[in-house]
Amino acid sequence: MLNVSHLTVNYGAIEAVRDLSFEVAAGQVVAIIGANGAGKSTTLNTIGGILKPRSGKIRFDGHDISAMRADQIARLGLAQVPEGREVLAPLTVEENLRLGAYVRADREAIESDLQAMFMRFPILEKRRHQPAGLMSGGEQQMLAVARALMARPKLLTLDEPSMGLAPLIVNQIFEIISEIRAEGVTLLLVEQNARKALQVADYAYVLERGALAYGGPAAELRQDERIVAAYLGN
Repeated sequence: MLNVSHLTVNYGAIEAVRDLSFEVAAGQVVAIIGANGAGKSTTLNTIGGILKPRSGKIRFDGHDISAMRADQIARLGLAQVPEGREVLAPLTVEENLRLGAYVRADREAIESDLQAMFMRFPILEKRRHQPAGLMSGGEQQMLAVARALMARPKLLTLDEPSMGLAPLIVNQIFEIISEIRAEGVTLLLVEQNARKALQVADYAYVLERGALAYGGPAAELRQDERIVAAYLGN
């Protein structure tokens, strides 16, 4: 579904991602892990069209999206849950959710999906008429995920979904990720909590200083002494 080939991304003279290649097959959960500054978020933002690559190719669902705008990529079926959630604070929860479906024209199905989100995330129905900025961090993260799902994506990318959340809420977020995967949505997950990421992923890649250091089945990486020492602890 997604093929990234020899991707290089710069911030001015700084090379944030260097000659990166990886794939995501349909139906998989693929995790990208690594330390702060490894290039994880830069990779997702480039795939989503927020940043432009200096070189390399990105193909999604048969389309070359390397030079496409973010809205064009979204219309092809790629939705992103951004780092820091980035809900629209002055708008209500319901308005945020409806904005997630801006690429769609099937109004009846949108209404059905809205109700489905309220069933999946009861707290969102309880808060539906409240400004999103008044919600807790965990509630905002659930809203960000639900908003992305309103686009009915073929590929959902999540950037640090556990950042800044209490351990109980982190567990809930990863349970939601597992549920989404079970429904057939392909997922690309960037996560600093390597242990959690490798528990839900089928395949994983490790970035170091913008370049690919390791890659393989997540179950194998969980047992790899180098990964354990660097990212998982004892």
